[in-house]
Amino acid sequence: MAKEVIITDRELYPSHQIPDEHNLDYREQFPDIRPLLKRQFRGIWTRENALRRFPFLVWGPQYNLKKLLSDAIAGITVGLTSIPQSIAYAVVANLEPQYGLYSNFMGSFVYAFFGSVKEIAIAPTAIMALMVQQVVLDLGPAGAILASFLSGCISLLLGMLNFGFLVQFISMPVITGFITAAAITIISSQMKSLMGISSPGKSSGFIDSWENVVENASQTRLWDAVLGFSSLAILVCITLIKGRGSGHWRTATKYLCLLRNALIVISGGVIAYIFSTNNQYPFRLTGDVASGFPAVEPPPFSTTFNGEFYDFSQMLRILGSSVITIPLISILEVVSIGKAFSKGNPVDATQEMIALGLCNIAGSFTASIPTTASFARTAINSSSGVRTPFGGVFTGLLVLSALGLLTEYFYFIPKATLAAVIIAAMVFMIEYRAVAEMWRIKRIDIIPFLVTVIACLFLGLEYGILIGIAVNLCFLLYLISRPRIEHRLIVIHHAIALVLRPTNDLAFSSAEYFREKILSMASKHEAEVVVIDGEMIKYIDSTVVKNISSTVDELKLQGRQVLLWRWNREVQCSLYRYKKDQFLPLFRSDEHVEQVVERWKASNLNEGCV
Repeated sequence: MAKEVIITDRELYPSHQIPDEHNLDYREQFPDIRPLLKRQFRGIWTRENALRRFPFLVWGPQYNLKKLLSDAIAGITVGLTSIPQSIAYAVVANLEPQYGLYSNFMGSFVYAFFGSVKEIAIAPTAIMALMVQQVVLDLGPAGAILASFLSGCISLLLGMLNFGFLVQFISMPVITGFITAAAITIISSQMKSLMGISSPGKSSGFIDSWENVVENASQTRLWDAVLGFSSLAILVCITLIKGRGSGHWRTATKYLCLLRNALIVISGGVIAYIFSTNNQYPFRLTGDVASGFPAVEPPPFSTTFNGEFYDFSQMLRILGSSVITIPLISILEVVSIGKAFSKGNPVDATQEMIALGLCNIAGSFTASIPTTASFARTAINSSSGVRTPFGGVFTGLLVLSALGLLTEYFYFIPKATLAAVIIAAMVFMIEYRAVAEMWRIKRIDIIPFLVTVIACLFLGLEYGILIGIAVNLCFLLYLISRPRIEHRLIVIHHAIALVLRPTNDLAFSSAEYFREKILSMASKHEAEVVVIDGEMIKYIDSTVVKNISSTVDELKLQGRQVLLWRWNREVQCSLYRYKKDQFLPLFRSDEHVEQVVERWKASNLNEGCV
């Protein structure tokens, strides 16, 4: 037998706050919410949630020397590719080379402890660099660092609010179109460096880049072009021969492909250094790279650039839509790459949002630009046999070592070589196969793909991805507004009955279509009775309720009867609450539709006899 526990006023409130004894409703005004709060917090701080939000608690206890060795090999291998690419992407973002290295190590460290996919390598990417390049032109490095901080805050907030499901609303054609357009834009922006053209151009957009190349083609430097195109050809050839052959040759091509970027950059630097010993400089060089580690300080919320002061609101206005698009794109990249390399295991999109947010927030305190998952470096991480996310720590340590010991050698890296590295990576990011698959599977998917590509190329990546999502959502809304309605005719006692069966829920967007479909089909088949089978309808809104009511009235004016068969109880209640007298006689729950029509016919005959 349950025992009632009575809590006195003195136990709930201090003596000076005891409610008026004559007020009988004070318990409702001051409810004790402590049990509710305890249940909520008990649900949050569970062992399962802790393991999900702190993945290092899962792999940490089983970590051993064998895993450490595998992670070290993979991390160092990724670092050898990451160093030249980070320098190259800093150039894409219109920043000095060291900013690319600053952006690399912090993300690697943080993701090692909060990331849930062991293969993912967090680093600056070509797409992120491209999305902040205009911000850097307007605000300098402070703009990119602030973009990293804001991107991290938004990603972290979305993750904490469990908004991982949002990525499901961005389809494969839109993602494919964005990646393709970004690759083409980046290739276009690097053509001037590949050819040795020194003119900066208006911007690094697709149109402006090619205008700059055409207008300044006469400035092409022969030796830069020779070095750049030969480096590009070598990189493409090495990539194409990867894994071909058998035995030792197959192994050799595999590791040659893993180290191809580092080898090309080192070779270009050695050639430039040899020329410099004879006081000859045939190539445009990277130049001085600041040595040492970045200062740990808060991200800039105001800055002075080109002699003009910008406060936070002005910086935010210049950042514009990139405040939303940068975290959106970075989340898309990390989730899609995680799914590609998870080998069928589920990817926790919410946890990846949290990890990415922490990476960018922490990175903004060490002068980092926005970072996300890198497809190329993730592929290298996976093929190198990484065992846990801790491999990122070794990548970060290698980058830190480069900042402290190797920056003086970065001076001699030719810009044409860096451009070749970037273009070679982008060539293989263009989704040729995905386009062929869309054409073969569902040709209508080509439309959002092409819209996204064209919008990204001519309007910019931020607007392009939003336009692509909007077009794709229009397709989705159109499908929702045109529900599939199965129909069949039955004849009982010379009465023609039309049976209609919607196969999904009905919302306001489909209300008018549903009404017109019923009226047109009833007239077409000259049905005496229309039976609407509601077995699959679990939800309707007020617009649908009103439309069904007007449809019933209109069919009655035409001399037709409407019967509602097998409707969900909750949906019935929605119709009752609108017009109970109209809908109550219409509902039927017979096992077979033939019984519904027979009983209706019999009742009509009886009424006729009377």
